[in-house]
Amino acid sequence: MKKFLLLLSFFLGLALVIKIVPFSLKQPATITVTGEAKKDELPQIARFSASVTAANADKQTVVNEVNSAMEKIIKSVKDFGIDEKDIQTQQVSVYQTKEERLSAKDIWQAGNSINITLRNITQASALADLLQGNGAANVFGPNYSLDDTTQAQADLLSKAIDNAKTKAQKIASASGRKLGKVITVNEGSSVYPGPLFAGGGIMAEKSSAPVEPGSETVYKSVTVTFELK
Repeated sequence: MKKFLLLLSFFLGLALVIKIVPFSLKQPATITVTGEAKKDELPQIARFSASVTAANADKQTVVNEVNSAMEKIIKSVKDFGIDEKDIQTQQVSVYQTKEERLSAKDIWQAGNSINITLRNITQASALADLLQGNGAANVFGPNYSLDDTTQAQADLLSKAIDNAKTKAQKIASASGRKLGKVITVNEGSSVYPGPLFAGGGIMAEKSSAPVEPGSETVYKSVTVTFELK
C-alpha cells in the first residue's frame, strides 16, 4: 500500500510539472527593426587592366611577339613601383582564324592581358600613360575602390544599432509599451562605388588623362530584436 501511494504521488507530481511548464516557457513579446548607418570614404586602390594582341600567319612568330610585348609592359610596371603581388595575368590566348583578304590563309591570333592594383592612387594618370607608352593595345582603368573596410564597418556598427533602437523606441511608445533588452542582432554591410572611369578609348587618344577618384559609400545595417515590456 505504501509503495502504491508513493507511485501515485510521483505521477501526480509529474502531471503537475507538465501542466506548469508551458507557462514557464512562455516567450516574451518582441519587436524587430532594422537600423542603418553609412559614411563616404576615399578610395584606397585603383585597378587597371592592360592587354597586347598580335596576328601573323606563323604561330610561333605571333606568340613571340605577344610574349615580348607583355614582358616589356610587366617590367615597366615593376620599375614604376608596383609590387609583384599586385600584377596578375588575366588571360593568355592563342587561336587560329581565316583571313579572307589574304587569299583565305589561316591567321594566328594571340593575346595576353594583366590586371594591376595601384595602391598610390595619386599615380593613376601616370600609370595609364606608362601602359600606353610601353605598347599596351588596350588599357582599362582606373577603377577605384576600397581595399579594407574593417575600420569603417566597426565605426558604423554602433551607429546602426542606435538607429535601430531609436526606431524601436518610437514604435514601442506608440503602442503603449516599453522597450526591453536586446535579444538578437544580425549584421549586414555593403560598399557602393562611385562612378567608374573606363579609360580604354580616352587614354589611347590623350596622355596624362585627367582622373578623379571620387568616394565610396560604406553602408552598415543591423536587424535587432528587442523585448517589449
